[in-house]
Amino acid sequence: MTVVIGLTGSIASGKSTVSQMFSRFNIPVVDADRLSRKVVEPGESAYNKIVEAFGFQILQDDRTIDRKRLGKIIFSDEEKRQQLNSIVHPQVRQEMLEEREAYKAEGYPAVVLDIPLLFESRLTSYVDRVMVVYVDEETQLNRLMERDQSEREEAEERIQAQLSVTEKAKMADAVIDNNGSVEESFQQLKDILHQWNIV
Repeated sequence: MTVVIGLTGSIASGKSTVSQMFSRFNIPVVDADRLSRKVVEPGESAYNKIVEAFGFQILQDDRTIDRKRLGKIIFSDEEKRQQLNSIVHPQVRQEMLEEREAYKAEGYPAVVLDIPLLFESRLTSYVDRVMVVYVDEETQLNRLMERDQSEREEAEERIQAQLSVTEKAKMADAVIDNNGSVEESFQQLKDILHQWNIV
């Protein structure tokens, strides 16, 4: 019986770092971000719909989508963000479920669905347990500004576009406090997997 773990957090909470740790336990990860990049590649059906909806100005010279340019459009416009999500999300979900089922069929003790917007997209029914990677809001803001070389105002806007990490932590089955070192986060993950009888 494979346990499906939903891994989530908020932007710049360090979820990707925790996601990579699962390989040390031989637990496969289905990464929604990776799939969302895959489904918008030229030739994919979501790509054509996005270009149709947002115009050719979002394309780079090689015809791939300029994620930063598209991001600027959607982060300040709720309606356009919804429009993009309605194109991308169904495709990503389909791919995610196919990968999840393949890993279950292979008999892994657990499989992780790494979904940044697990709660916002109401996808908790896809998983058995939810794990949230948590950081305090000031740390989150500083990490985001540093990571994207962005201004405070822009970083705050992006953080506010999601449910707060504190709210997510309240709804989780387990929380990894990622304010400390990578080793501390790894130890917390190990303890949780042990409690859940996965390792």
